[in-house]
Amino acid sequence: MAQPETENGYARPGLLAEPEWLWERRDDPSLRIIDCGSPEAYARTHIPGSARLGQGDYDPGRSRPAPWDPWLKDRDDPIHVMKPEPFADLMSRLGVSDETTVVAYDDYNGSFATRLWWILTYYGHPNVKLLNGGWQRWLDEGRPVAFQETVPAPARFTARPREAMRVRVGELLTRHRDPGLQVVNVLWPEMYRGEANPFGNKRAGHIPGSINLPIEHFLAADGVPALKPARELAEVFETHGLSPDRETIVHCQAGVRTTMGVFAMSLLGWDNVRAYEASLAEWANRDDTPLVTGEETAG
Repeated sequence: MAQPETENGYARPGLLAEPEWLWERRDDPSLRIIDCGSPEAYARTHIPGSARLGQGDYDPGRSRPAPWDPWLKDRDDPIHVMKPEPFADLMSRLGVSDETTVVAYDDYNGSFATRLWWILTYYGHPNVKLLNGGWQRWLDEGRPVAFQETVPAPARFTARPREAMRVRVGELLTRHRDPGLQVVNVLWPEMYRGEANPFGNKRAGHIPGSINLPIEHFLAADGVPALKPARELAEVFETHGLSPDRETIVHCQAGVRTTMGVFAMSLLGWDNVRAYEASLAEWANRDDTPLVTGEETAG
């Protein structure tokens, strides 16, 4: 059953950090703010004390950090998340210990930040928050900004994978039509319908039976990527025929927008949600996985 809402509206309000909350704790040594946006934007200006995600990119074959990679994929198997050792190395370089509270934000729609939230959670880190509204809201509220890069003191991070948080292609291939399962595609409608193939997949379309719900439906309509209030968010899911009482698998193209879907459901207290992290980058480029085009209705 869905968990009851708190007085703040969300079942799990601790997953969000509001700008005022963050500013009041700006000097807390147990807090690490991580900017998941582009290096160019960070170089122009950023939240004071925030560390740049790309500064610690792991590449043992180079003497300098590798290019910015907000998706945090395995360089040897780029449809999957970074392996435990390089991710632990990255977090350690960013000053994230096993006790650190991490607040992630980006200058996009929040999905780069939720990608970091999901990976940290997948690797067993319990204290991760999304800055609600991200960089855009921080600016709109006229809060202080910084120009100097923050280089954190190294820490020790332990990666403890939680495999139950994601689904593999073999299971989804077997179960995608299971009536007890709801598969949610959070891509744009034209890609869902197979009318567009911007990532150059071998095939276009969507997983049979999946429900299309783009992540833009989760965000307030005022130009700032803040999450809708709990009741409005719940109505979005209900309108699309989705229930917190059913097992849910979320996917997109590469597992980035996916994490915004998982985050929104988690915020409302949904317990049985997993990510198909390899997403269509895997599914649409195999020969044994069904794809259909056009519209489907919730059922």
